[in-house]
Amino acid sequence: MVILSKQTSFFNGVPLIDLSKPDSKNLIVTACEEFGFFKIINHDVPMEFISKLEYEAIKFFSSPLSEKLKAGPADPFGYGNKQIGTNGDFGWVEHILVSTNSEFNYQKFASILGVNPENIRAAVNDYVSAVKKMSCDILEMLAEGLNIHPKNVFSKLLMDENSDSVFRVNHYPPCSEIEGLNDNNNNNNDDLIGFGEHTDPQIISILRSNNTSGLQILLKDGHWISVPPDEHSFFVNVGDSLQVMTNGRFKSVKHRVLANSVKSRLSMIYFGGPPLSEKIAPFPSLMEGEDSSLYKEFTWFEYKKSAYKTRLADNRLILFEKIAAS
Repeated sequence: MVILSKQTSFFNGVPLIDLSKPDSKNLIVTACEEFGFFKIINHDVPMEFISKLEYEAIKFFSSPLSEKLKAGPADPFGYGNKQIGTNGDFGWVEHILVSTNSEFNYQKFASILGVNPENIRAAVNDYVSAVKKMSCDILEMLAEGLNIHPKNVFSKLLMDENSDSVFRVNHYPPCSEIEGLNDNNNNNNDDLIGFGEHTDPQIISILRSNNTSGLQILLKDGHWISVPPDEHSFFVNVGDSLQVMTNGRFKSVKHRVLANSVKSRLSMIYFGGPPLSEKIAPFPSLMEGEDSSLYKEFTWFEYKKSAYKTRLADNRLILFEKIAAS
């Protein structure tokens, strides 16, 4: 396990940040450098919002597949089942993806028996509004910890009315096939994957799940560690865009979800993204000189277009890295 500092707490190998503590901004910076991932407690997201959205999500995912398919296909927004992206990646997962800053057509859910689209809309809006505020607070703490001014250099990108942020709810049903694979001593992990290994292309991701295990993150030494679930707390991922803006100082963490043979897993992820026209490049104050940038400048639209053409496990940033002259 990486030892960050005497002040850093850990939750089964994962940095644990108490947002109510005065030194949290410095601990967050260190966690982003060493892990690209951390758990936060003492957040301000009302449990009422979490419970309400989880209730609506479980009601939807408990519907027959024939009913859920009425809210699809995901194009990219709406309901999707097992297919992840457009390049042949599959997982033991179904999901709903909605845009947070443009009007999503919740009427896609209107024809599904027992599902009220207005209830889903209200639950998503309340939850996303609270998590977005928390995301901005964290990003401002990061800016302060890096001595970047003004402190809203990151958060203003999420607050922008043209911010390209999205919200996703993943449902991983129990995978009974796992027991058969174990009985046959079959170690083909491809058959156990709920969501394959990947990094998130946006600036920051805020994850919350129910009390079911499955999430794993990849450490610097190449080992995967399991992240114990905590339905009352949130987990934060550094995204590819934030890695670029910090000139590689922060690491976009590779993560995956393994299927569970007994319990279903429900996760909610807010992906904080910049406006499509926003130029992504390292901040000058984080570079040693004008020629020390590790990345070419690009817009979020250019990176998003490139990223979604790749497979999950691909290194999306490699196309945007500067190659040192030999």
